[in-house]
Amino acid sequence: MAEAKKTTKKAKEEVIETPVVETPAVNTTEVVVEEKTEKKATTKAGKHSAKALKEAEEKEAKEIRKAEAKSDDAESKPAGPAPKTRSLLERRGKKFQESAKHVEKDKEYSLSEALAIAVKTSPATFDATVELHVRLGVDPRHADQNIRGNLVLPAGTGREVRVAVFADGDDEAKAKKAGADITGIETITNALDKGTIEFDVLVATPMMMAKLGKYARLLGPRGLMPNPKSGTVTPNVAKAVEEAKAGRVEFRVDSTGIVHLGIGKVSFGDKKLAENANAVINGIKAAKPASVKGNYFRTMYLATTMGPSIKVTVQ
Repeated sequence: MAEAKKTTKKAKEEVIETPVVETPAVNTTEVVVEEKTEKKATTKAGKHSAKALKEAEEKEAKEIRKAEAKSDDAESKPAGPAPKTRSLLERRGKKFQESAKHVEKDKEYSLSEALAIAVKTSPATFDATVELHVRLGVDPRHADQNIRGNLVLPAGTGREVRVAVFADGDDEAKAKKAGADITGIETITNALDKGTIEFDVLVATPMMMAKLGKYARLLGPRGLMPNPKSGTVTPNVAKAVEEAKAGRVEFRVDSTGIVHLGIGKVSFGDKKLAENANAVINGIKAAKPASVKGNYFRTMYLATTMGPSIKVTVQ
């Protein structure tokens, strides 16, 4: 018994030394921060949602594949010849190119020379119109420089003009006698109510203009609304009809300061066209406003309906 007690006592006194394993310290704050950042990276909906981010990645990968495929195709295909650029003249028809050979580029011709060339080189198979284009040194934004006028061409316009007269009573009878094609208030208003326009010039007396007011949207855009400046609003309807039939034309500067006007047909010949051209030039000169300083006539060109333009000397 004494020996057994001694052995147990010794066993208790002996200390069993076990190796201590040191575990690495875990920073709990860093783990929490990483979890929070991961939660912030995605949202339930919107462009930052997991679905949206996945779609964006797929789209980016698709674009990369497309770009790689294009680069592979470009490398595999041999480089062809550079495309040829054609001038504006080369893009025109054969007839136009033949006519353009008679006109020297950048050369200024006298009015008589330009008319002779225009008549000879007209490529159209029909009786083409000869057009005059005059660039003026005016600013149409100013009311006093908005050039406008009318005149009777000495040789006429070369086309049949249908004239309608919006008048009644004695004025209607005078208009018929002068050669008006359509007369009478009821006849014209019934046609306008249907949207039918069967005339080229509309003449009205000052007293009847109030009845034409409701048709301004129909007539105005077509340039058919009677106007005192163009001579189509007048108490003397017979004279207006005669002038319209004889070749009365109206000219007006556009927003770029250019007057465009037909001065006759190719069949007129050089002399008649020269008479009409000089009449138009004199009419534009007479309309020169006092506020315009410097060169009033800047440039002038002649052209037929389908022919090349010819630069005319400005004197």
